[in-house]
Amino acid sequence: MLDHHFNVSEIFFSVQGEGSRAGMPCTFIRLQGCKLRCVWCDTPYALDKRVVATLMTGAEIVAEIERIGCSFVEFTGGEPLEQPDVVPLMAYLCDAGYTVAVETGGHVDVSNVDPRVIRIIDVKCPDSKMEPLNHWENLDALRPTDEIKFVLASRRDYEFARDVIRRYDLSRSTTAVLLSCVFGTLEFKDVVEWILADKLDVRFQLQMHKFIWHPETRGV
Repeated sequence: MLDHHFNVSEIFFSVQGEGSRAGMPCTFIRLQGCKLRCVWCDTPYALDKRVVATLMTGAEIVAEIERIGCSFVEFTGGEPLEQPDVVPLMAYLCDAGYTVAVETGGHVDVSNVDPRVIRIIDVKCPDSKMEPLNHWENLDALRPTDEIKFVLASRRDYEFARDVIRRYDLSRSTTAVLLSCVFGTLEFKDVVEWILADKLDVRFQLQMHKFIWHPETRGV
């Protein structure tokens, strides 16, 4: 595994901008390539798997994580699980004592991810245009440490998310159900009022990094 090669878009040290660990320092490993083409994707530079950004071995990735020196590591993308060797690499880091998370677009089977890894699963809503590619079986096998995220661009997206949350009883089966807005698309207040009106047991979140830095800044 350590001698396997990965197509790496970027590695950077920042604060976690979303989820139950928002605000915590984190080393991010962004892997290149994703088959999804969400309308609102904010990392389009990391989508094309034919683009070799930086080719790194697992050992080189681990060395960079060690150099940065943060105990919390997140694999993101692109879609990290489209590079299958990331699964044993994440397990290796868990063995080494790191807290490891993976953010996945929800179209890839997550069942083979080490149970120590925090799985942040993005369920695609209709306005993303990627809803048909959701791998719904992921929601039938959730772990208590998992987090589920819905990115909303409209009232229709909100109603879709609300119905999925209720159908799969997501608030009981995961650590956190996260609702956020496509940046600059919805009024935050409106979404909060919808959540309160429906008495949803969820966490509304802002993308913290887009308020600290310019929304289009890379490597943060």
